Amino acid sequence: MTNYAVVVAGGSGSRMQSAIPKQFLLLAGEPVLMHTIRAFHLSEAGPHIIVVLHPDFQQQWQILCGEHNFTLPHQVVNGGETRFHSVKNGLAYIHNDNAIVAIHDAVRPLTDISIIDHSFNYAAEYGNAITVVKSRDSVRQLKGKHSVSLLRDEIYLVQTPQTFRMTQLKKAYEQPFDEKFTDDASVAEAAGMSINLTEGNYKNIKITFPEDIAIAELLLRQ
Repeated sequence: MTNYAVVVAGGSGSRMQSAIPKQFLLLAGEPVLMHTIRAFHLSEAGPHIIVVLHPDFQQQWQILCGEHNFTLPHQVVNGGETRFHSVKNGLAYIHNDNAIVAIHDAVRPLTDISIIDHSFNYAAEYGNAITVVKSRDSVRQLKGKHSVSLLRDEIYLVQTPQTFRMTQLKKAYEQPFDEKFTDDASVAEAAGMSINLTEGNYKNIKITFPEDIAIAELLLRQ
């Protein structure tokens, strides 16, 4: 089987309070996106890497690659209006129905290679593998003006990579867009597929707010 990684890099940086897209912010001297690509490149799975990037940011990315002498192989394709459409654009470049495809947030630069490899292996055997961690906190659900307590042991926080056989993704992304699609697992589930959870770790953070860069720097030093 051939492996692919679709790295979704469409963020604008608005929640980072930065004019620079968060995937381009420096982490240990390199843009976040470079750390993410390198993790997949170094994995035993060795996927072909597709970076889905808004057209407005592609020239800036080329400049950054030159400045940092970043030559790891990857293909850049246009991002879409939403994450759903961006993923769909990336999948359009995969013409092998026997492929295993990991979809990953560009701004999760600290993903362990072992998680990446396990995700590919598990999806190849069972159809899909969704990386999650157990909630460490108590959780309440707001319903109208009232909240209800949920069982913490039954709550999992979803991360990426989310890895699938291409046949599953192809079927899932034939659906029209729905606002309830927050990730690839929700798209596949809406298409009637069972979702398999695999263990992530708490270091696999998503760079969303300014303090996340400082946390990621600390984790890298460890």
